[in-house]
Amino acid sequence: MEDRVSISISNGIADVRLVRADKMNALDAAMFEALVAATDRLSKEKAVRVVVLSGEGRAFCAGLDMGRFAAMKDGGNGVPGGANRDLTIRTHGKANAPQQAVWGWRQLPVPVIAAVHGVAFGGGFQLALGADMRFLSPDARMSIMEIKWGLVPDMAGTPILASLVRDDILRELTYTGRIFSAQEAQSYGLATRVCDDPRAAALEVAREIAGKSPDAIRAAKRMLNNLSVDPAAALLAESVEQQKLLGSPNQTESVRANLEKRAPKFADV
Repeated sequence: MEDRVSISISNGIADVRLVRADKMNALDAAMFEALVAATDRLSKEKAVRVVVLSGEGRAFCAGLDMGRFAAMKDGGNGVPGGANRDLTIRTHGKANAPQQAVWGWRQLPVPVIAAVHGVAFGGGFQLALGADMRFLSPDARMSIMEIKWGLVPDMAGTPILASLVRDDILRELTYTGRIFSAQEAQSYGLATRVCDDPRAAALEVAREIAGKSPDAIRAAKRMLNNLSVDPAAALLAESVEQQKLLGSPNQTESVRANLEKRAPKFADV
């Protein structure tokens, strides 16, 4: 785990860092496993009162590793376990393993603050959604980028987005994959704050939260999580739709066109 995610705990604050800086913290199989392992560990750390999640290097998280897309070029699904991997199987309660890399942060009994700089694209954007709050640098950029690759967001983003963003905005961002700014993210309800140093600001708020009653903070998170509609159906729907798309002709063409830097030629549905 340590070569993908680092955790240091001090004064009730877990400082969690994505440490694959040379790849802009892109999501490969090891990163998925490390994220799930991190939430598993933190869920058992009784001394932790708040978590700050950030990325080292130039970006928070650039999304799915390009090697995964290369594996899709000739019709593969790019999923660890290959064609035999069934995304609809629930491996972590309501979620599958890729979803748990995001949903696990929502399930933690303590608040999580994501400090986002550079880019948070696709799966990286969904990872930021797993936090209770998102602090963005002024030059941060985000995108629901899955459509570029002929896919849909399937890492627990949809049930979270439904509680944050106006329906027509969510549809526009999902259908187009448009890259949007930190300022736009704030206007859409996706950024809690835009600040020059989001990690420093997140740690400052974390210190404030860590100074409050841990019983009350945990109770508040349970209560606020229960405000949401049961996400089980939405999580399963993500997996069902993605399972049908992965390796399909038009999805493969999306990947080939992007990798070959040409306009796609889609077959009619």
